[in-house]
Amino acid sequence: MKYKVFEDLPVWQAAIEFSLKVFEFTDAADFKGFGDTKNQLERAAVSVSNNIAEGFERGTSNELITFLFIAKGSAGECRSMLRLCERSPKFAKFKPEISNLIVRAIGISKQLKGWLDSAINSEIKGVKYLTEKERERYQRKKENDEFDREMTEFRQEFQRKLKAGGINKNRNE
Repeated sequence: MKYKVFEDLPVWQAAIEFSLKVFEFTDAADFKGFGDTKNQLERAAVSVSNNIAEGFERGTSNELITFLFIAKGSAGECRSMLRLCERSPKFAKFKPEISNLIVRAIGISKQLKGWLDSAINSEIKGVKYLTEKERERYQRKKENDEFDREMTEFRQEFQRKLKAGGINKNRNE
């Protein structure tokens, strides 16, 4: 599925929900004596969705990849700070909330990893460079690749049947 706006991206939506949950947690917990952890956690959480949006809007695959890596890094930063909170007796009553946030951050990281793997292996340079000629070339290559895949499957199935004796080698019989 192709997305026209970043707001429709499931990973962006998950990042927004994650940020809202982080704000609920930081609002309820007492971060006194934890330096700037509260502010840093909130900023890192917001950074995830913002970098997804910025990368999406940039229009080139290279920039998208860069910003997705930054978003993934911010999700990791959140997990690190949440792990710190998880280990502190000060946040003992928030263990379920912290655990839920960690699970959400891991899910976002996995989604970003999947998107990154796809973007890194793509031949498309980005929407900014996608002319009609490039679209046609890309579509032809996609169709050729699909044909090659089908032919490979056909050959494998033919070889399997041949070995199993389901196909007579000598057609004159």
